[in-house]
Amino acid sequence: MAQQDSGRPSRRSLLKHACAGAGIGIGSLLSGCRPNGGIGRPDRGRRRLRAAFSSAGLEGTWNKSGQEAAMLWGKLLDVDVAWFDGEFDGQKQREKIKAIVDDPWDFCAFQAYQVGILEEPVKRLKKRGIPVISMDTLLVERDRLRDVGVWTEIAPDHVYMAEISTQYLIDKINGRGKVIHIGGQSGHSGAQDREKGFNNVVSEYPEVEVVGEGVQWCDWKTDLASKTFRGLLEQSEEPIAGAFFHNDDMALACVPFLAGTRHENMVVTSVDGQAAGLQGVRDGKLAATAVNPSCLIHGWSLMIGQFIVRNDEKVEDLPLRIICPSPLVARETGNLDAMFYLSDPKHCLI
Repeated sequence: MAQQDSGRPSRRSLLKHACAGAGIGIGSLLSGCRPNGGIGRPDRGRRRLRAAFSSAGLEGTWNKSGQEAAMLWGKLLDVDVAWFDGEFDGQKQREKIKAIVDDPWDFCAFQAYQVGILEEPVKRLKKRGIPVISMDTLLVERDRLRDVGVWTEIAPDHVYMAEISTQYLIDKINGRGKVIHIGGQSGHSGAQDREKGFNNVVSEYPEVEVVGEGVQWCDWKTDLASKTFRGLLEQSEEPIAGAFFHNDDMALACVPFLAGTRHENMVVTSVDGQAAGLQGVRDGKLAATAVNPSCLIHGWSLMIGQFIVRNDEKVEDLPLRIICPSPLVARETGNLDAMFYLSDPKHCLI
């Protein structure tokens, strides 16, 4: 569980690194979970643990994949998981977590709808000595995580995911033309970093023009993304060459509007790489997607949470940040079939 170097590869090596498979190494995480080192049937000789999980909104396919992973690994590792759906509403998520902070939990893992929204209830959990893991999105600014009670952040490198997906797009359009940038939620740290990654790449191509003069925030909502996307299409009398979306759900909701228009050859890339997005790549609806490994993030959160409790680990034993691998998936990258297998709900491995 060593903390990875935060440095990213050079622009030239982005796609080379992105196309490599995801090294998962689950055995090292599970080693020692049981007295005999096995991971088969639950060990009935030890106490079951109880964990509270929350993600931004189960309506999103990425969040749903994460829930499936946490439930699967909870069953394997004797952890009862209670889920609190954020409903893509920061206030609702905060109220739900505030309502359960005094309940008997062994550990908690939260993907906050936006930075800071869960700070108050997490501080209360800290006072009770309950470990909290931040999943995917920063609960508060990184330099304050330990102060408010977060033991570790388990997430992908959101800047890198956006860079490899955007670089693929730019290469496909030969570094010139108009492009659309549809963003998630502006207060979500992952979305903020995806904006940075997109801008890092596009800033090197003076012949690329971003329609609407920048990111269009759509709060992860497919209906808002569709409305915004159609409006941008109508603004341009010439074909728009490409579009980058902060998640597959918004991208797939918008692709049907291209049929029969002057923009129908648009190159569309995105982020998430779960089942729906992978199918979109296979069907040719998406040119590529960068894997935001929902199952790894949620599964590792559960595995590490139970390690903390069962091994009586101390907060200083954990790295502040654990970065999950995020490969690019396109038809030519050679990892599409593997990602379908790993993302299957029976496996929940990516």
